[in-house]
Amino acid sequence: MASAYRYTLTQRLLHWLIALMVFGLLAIGFTLWALGYQGAVDTFGQQTAGDLYMYHKSFGLLLLLLMVLRLGLRRSAPPPAYDKALTTPEKIVSGGIHLLLYLLLLGMPIGGMAATWLGGYPLQFFGLFGDAGLAPPGFIEKNEALSQQLFLFHGYAGVAVTVLLVLHIGAGLKHWKLQDGIMRRISLP
Repeated sequence: MASAYRYTLTQRLLHWLIALMVFGLLAIGFTLWALGYQGAVDTFGQQTAGDLYMYHKSFGLLLLLLMVLRLGLRRSAPPPAYDKALTTPEKIVSGGIHLLLYLLLLGMPIGGMAATWLGGYPLQFFGLFGDAGLAPPGFIEKNEALSQQLFLFHGYAGVAVTVLLVLHIGAGLKHWKLQDGIMRRISLP
């Protein structure tokens, strides 16, 4: 149930579920990016390295689906009013950070899917499509150079998301300390 100053329970649950998923995806993604495939195999073993890639792809697809749902909910139930109005600079910074997070959390899974298919790798979703994974659409042909470039951008986007999250969390902690009602808008209890 939403109040005039709170998001709906569904929106709040979705926010925190997506936050947990993003932290996990960043942790796995940066590990795989730093080690590379062979480094992951050497460090974790073939099975665990394969599982890490499969879970990263699977949760990335799930993130995309949840972000689309979140956008739909945001359109149907706009953000609640603030207990105390934000200053103009706070509105600009907050709006910019939220916009960039939304764009990146939608774009990264799409870019990751494209990079995966262009590299000739299967798109996996928790093993539902078997070992072969989900085949790319017919119009996508293997292009390793483009795949590598997209994976590089995917990694840089992860760095950008990390920076934005630090700013977002920092602002949340500031408002929590000020007890100005901002954190109550998205808190679970």
